[in-house]
Amino acid sequence: MSVAQSRRISTLIAGRFARSMIARASGSTMALSRLWPGRTDRLIIAPHDLRTADATRAAEIYAGRFVFAGKIVTCHGRSIFDLEPPSEDWEAALLGFGWLRHLRAADTALTRANARSLVDDWISNQARRRPLERRADVRARRVISLLSQAPLVLGDTDGKFYRKYLRGLAREIKYLRYSTLDNDGVPRLQVLIALCYASLCLANQARNIKTTTRRLSDELQRQILPDGGHISRNPGALVELLSDLLPLRQTFAARNIAPPPALLNAIDRMMPMLRFFRHGDGSFALFNGMSTAPSDLVATLLAYDDTRGVPMAGMPHTGFQRLDAGVSALIVDTGPPPPPSVSQDAHAGCLSFEFSSGTSRIVVNCGMPSTGRDNWRPFARSTAAHSTLTYHDASSCQFVELSAMKRLLRGAPITSGPSKVENYREAVSDGDMLTASHDGYLSRFGVIHRRALVLSRDGMHLEGEDTLTPGANGRIKGGDADFALRFHLHPSVKASRLSDARGVMLVLPNRDVWTFEAMDDKVELEDSVFLAGNDGPRRTSQIVIRQDARQASTVRWSFVRSSTSAAATNARRNARREPELPL
Repeated sequence: MSVAQSRRISTLIAGRFARSMIARASGSTMALSRLWPGRTDRLIIAPHDLRTADATRAAEIYAGRFVFAGKIVTCHGRSIFDLEPPSEDWEAALLGFGWLRHLRAADTALTRANARSLVDDWISNQARRRPLERRADVRARRVISLLSQAPLVLGDTDGKFYRKYLRGLAREIKYLRYSTLDNDGVPRLQVLIALCYASLCLANQARNIKTTTRRLSDELQRQILPDGGHISRNPGALVELLSDLLPLRQTFAARNIAPPPALLNAIDRMMPMLRFFRHGDGSFALFNGMSTAPSDLVATLLAYDDTRGVPMAGMPHTGFQRLDAGVSALIVDTGPPPPPSVSQDAHAGCLSFEFSSGTSRIVVNCGMPSTGRDNWRPFARSTAAHSTLTYHDASSCQFVELSAMKRLLRGAPITSGPSKVENYREAVSDGDMLTASHDGYLSRFGVIHRRALVLSRDGMHLEGEDTLTPGANGRIKGGDADFALRFHLHPSVKASRLSDARGVMLVLPNRDVWTFEAMDDKVELEDSVFLAGNDGPRRTSQIVIRQDARQASTVRWSFVRSSTSAAATNARRNARREPELPL
């Protein structure tokens, strides 16, 4: 481990220790009743929940079947909160109480009674609290759910349960007050959003509205970058945050209180980023922990976008570029890794790209599965899981690897990676050209990766050139200089390697035919995996070109759309070269 990596890990540990001490000091020197002043004797308003509800799942919950994160647990007459959770994701979904929206969607006396019974069961049994239940982001999700679904739970209740519900809610809010500094990134914002909701929805909280609004505004200004991206560089963070920020803006309006300018500005900046990361089929580009995005939720969020404009070409602060031509879209990662404190989900995908034509995705990154992430996380974060160049089978970023460190830091943040990432756009005679480079392999191997991409004006031709150049001293470190250029294909693309071994024919779901060609190199078609599918990981293919940087430092390639049929394209392409005679 290098000195720089050691310093970065030490800083992360010191920061977490300091935040822990502050939280403990706050809890020991101040009574909980003083952390959330004011009486919480009634609910004034319930915020709107934008997340999609499924009324059919209410019957499953009533029957004692709880399906979260791809796992099913059946109660068999026992309390669901007493059963051993099958996974951490499942437990977080249960304790976040987001499933109450499904019961509300059914809207029957039976589902209301069921919701009230389950909430009462949880409130009445404080002794069986689990460690995950105290995690800040889980508690924040629970507070928002209990506030937004209060009409369901309290609709037919009596005064005794009403007061019990408010006491349980107030207790959660009080604990949430001193867990704000626990985790950086989206979890911290979720805590502040939950506290802001609480100050607006509960009575006698006028003093807290000003305080929580100011804290939320400060954090939004820090975490939402000027171009609208999140500091973690994860497109999924935008979906998660907007799902809470848009109803929060409505809640301010319902209380006849002016929303803070920082909230309005953050929403206005984030909305165009949703369109920036979207392909023609509505799916999101798979960078830095992005998984499949719920299409119905994204459609709901975009309905709040008043501008409905064309996506911007470049996001310099977040570090992404987009080229659009015809019906084709090219989205490229041109930024360094995020700060270590928010890099637990960041990937080593610098200069990787995704390419789509119309509603068909062609080249993708492997992405992150929505469930069972721990099994796939090391691979999904590696450079080899991205459509870019991998040098000597190493990733362009390095991560915390020791198990003890991972437990202490609650994840595996990035310890080193590209520090100098440059990119330049220009219009050329036949289209738009993007040139980019990164130094993620410089300190270890003495090489810089440069990538040039040209998308034709009609979107039917994508040309690329990848080059490895020595650093300032002009020497490549080490004995081996092997590298691999990878293009992961979407599972819907049917790929067949051409007989001359320098091309691959790609047939899209709409029967369009594209041809991949390497000008001077042999092309392999190998197995890959698409992790971000709606139905879990799926087998797919990847185009791979292997070379040695000391023998051939540049690889030129292209994707070309054909106007002829697949059979004709295959015959024409195979006839272009005479077969080599045996020696």
